[in-house]
Order: sequence, then C-alpha cells, then structure tokens
Amino acid sequence: MFYGNVNNSMFEQQIAFFPKALQSAIRFLKTADLAAHEPGKFDIQLDGVPVILQVLDLTTAPRETLRPEIHRKNIDVQFLAAGGPERAGYYSDDGTGQIDEDLLDTPRDILFYKNNPNAPEGTIEMTVGTYAVYFPWDVHIPAVQTGLNPANIRKIVVKVPLDACIPDKG
Repeated sequence: MFYGNVNNSMFEQQIAFFPKALQSAIRFLKTADLAAHEPGKFDIQLDGVPVILQVLDLTTAPRETLRPEIHRKNIDVQFLAAGGPERAGYYSDDGTGQIDEDLLDTPRDILFYKNNPNAPEGTIEMTVGTYAVYFPWDVHIPAVQTGLNPANIRKIVVKVPLDACIPDKG
C-alpha cells in the first residue's frame, strides 16, 4: 500500500517509481474533474489499459460498522475528490482473517473479512486530493468517519488490473 496527494509539490517524482498503469491512473485522478462526474461504474481505458472507474457518493461511518476488504485481480486506487475528511484503515493480509463474504469469483472481485480487534491496523487520513493504492495483499477499510459526525464524500476508485503492473517475464 502507498498513498500521497495529487497536490504534492513532488507529485511527478512520487509517481515516477510506480508501474506505468498506476502512473496513468493517478495522473487521471489529478487531471479529470471527477468531483463533477456523474456517479456510477464505467469501463474506460487509460493509456491502453482497460480499467474500471467507480464514482461513489458515500457517507463515512464508524469503523466498527465497516468490514475489511481485499481484491485479488485488481489494484484499488482510491481517491477523495470532494467532502470529507475520511479515514482509511489498512493492514497486511497474512491469511489469518475470518471470511465474512467471498465475492472474488464475481465481477466485483472482493472479499470481506470479519472485523478482528487484534488485527495490526494502521490508518491514514484522507483529505481532498489524497489517493491510496491497495494491492491484493493489502486489507483495507475505506470510508471511516473521523470525529463524532459522519461526512459526505465523493470517492473515486480506479481498479487497475494487477497483470497490467507486472513486468513481462521474457
């Protein structure tokens, strides 16, 4: 997992280390006016790579009401386009999580774990312009409220195929 902000003065240096498909996704988040985009799920291409764009209007919620999730076929690039703040939880998938719902073999490519109070969970604060990239080994919990009150957020998710980020093994 890694995260940053598209308004960082070292943005180009930051993303230069990432695979080209992730660079394209993050640049798209920086340049597209996604706060004004219609909500929904869209199949698009970024530099020749087919990705899924999700434009979501959500309300943050208390951490204990949200389930940890992972994906296996896609890398999630999550972006806070408007609203907030939002907190996001994360930890490494060590294989010990108890499965709550397995939808990995569906187009959703998602598995939910039961909450585990003993999981070594870290958090990041998401403000407008912040992106977080979650790989298939990164359990994540998005849309966690900060403080006492929930907040409305415009969350953008670009699902980049994992295969598009693995170098050719010629």
